[in-house]
Amino acid sequence: MSISSCLSQFFILSPRGDSIIRKECRGDISKPTTDIFFRNVKFWNGEQRRDAPPIFHLDGITYLYLKNNGLYFVGTTKSNVSPSLMMELLLRLTKVFKDYCGILTEETIRKNFILLYELLDEVLDYGYAQGISTEILKAFVFNEPTIDKSQKSKMNSFKSKMSRNAKTKSSGAVNRPVSYSRDRKAQKKQRNEIFVDIFERISVTFNSNGHALSSSIDGTIQMKSYLSGNPELKLALNEDLVIGSGDNASGPKYGNNNASIVLDDCNFHECVRLDEFESSRTLHFIPPDGEFAVLNYRVTNEFRQPFRIFPFFELVSPYKVELIIKIRADIPEQNYGGNVCVELPVPTNCQTVTTELGMGVVGQTSEYNLKDRKVVWKLKKFAGGTEQALRVKITFKEQQTSAIRKRIGPISISFEIPNYNVSNLKVGSLRIMGQNKKYKPYRWIKYMTKSQSYICRL
Repeated sequence: MSISSCLSQFFILSPRGDSIIRKECRGDISKPTTDIFFRNVKFWNGEQRRDAPPIFHLDGITYLYLKNNGLYFVGTTKSNVSPSLMMELLLRLTKVFKDYCGILTEETIRKNFILLYELLDEVLDYGYAQGISTEILKAFVFNEPTIDKSQKSKMNSFKSKMSRNAKTKSSGAVNRPVSYSRDRKAQKKQRNEIFVDIFERISVTFNSNGHALSSSIDGTIQMKSYLSGNPELKLALNEDLVIGSGDNASGPKYGNNNASIVLDDCNFHECVRLDEFESSRTLHFIPPDGEFAVLNYRVTNEFRQPFRIFPFFELVSPYKVELIIKIRADIPEQNYGGNVCVELPVPTNCQTVTTELGMGVVGQTSEYNLKDRKVVWKLKKFAGGTEQALRVKITFKEQQTSAIRKRIGPISISFEIPNYNVSNLKVGSLRIMGQNKKYKPYRWIKYMTKSQSYICRL
């Protein structure tokens, strides 16, 4: 059977199931697919708590979807399509929409529906993907985005802060649409800015002794440029950066390789030139419009885990279990983990579950969620170099043995650490080539580490 690469329909649904955007590409589906999709996503196999897979097949129709900011971006097809290709198409569409709207919310999509339909007309031709690049679409899309009140207030507050203090940066400043104005007078008033974000997502599995069984880092250097004239940029990374390991390693042949930054693998955006990368770890490129990933990389070598988990299990009596969860923040004291959430699933046959926090703790909550059968421990701010603990007491109606330990857990933890990255990959410098003295750009560089799969087995 031949594999096709076309969509029959594309639509965007709100968290309530309302159809915000709907495009019929081929006209070969007559069923009410929006209702069928939303009903199955909310109640997959009749269970409300189960998540539907990103791709599923019902009555001869394949449904593919991404969820972003509570919104459903859905494609349907009756053809035998490549799943990875269609999911990549949906991902690219969300990125293009975000570039043109600034942020992806129900309000911004409703206010910019004319712009989004124009984008869809250029991107999808009879269901087949055409140019899915913000840079290419700029020449064919002429509608201006409508900025909602919350976006305008954030942008105005950012401008006022910038006028008072040039070192102040706002998280909402990067959410401006790429085509905010084609008016030359308005463009002159806009600041020349470039935003560089180094994101790292960590996956670690600990054993019951607190030792890491497996660990990896998935990182990316993302960039969004608001520079007039599209000048060439020169981005310098760590000079001791090593790509690969063993005989296939690419990097400096001097010094102690144990102190080097070692990446297992990496890939670059198509606009990046690597003329000086081998010699000086410098990237040259002309940034395209919109947000793009300059570099994606992966690390599987040993690294210092930002949080260490130590569980202590005790069978107090045949009817009672006590578990102490100790977590140590192995990050510098000036850094902290934000929005830390620890979850512990418990057996379904438990009778009562109680939690105890340490004396005098501030900014922490713990509770037992009876519906999900798990203990949830939240820490608003986890300072580096400190240790926190939670005591969990579980009682049972029936007698238990030490084998009950296998039915508790695993402990999972989610967190984000601003201004910190585990791999120590740094942006040494960011230069704008060919600029004159009047050209005064602002460079914003941000580091962020987040958990991806961070668990500890009992």
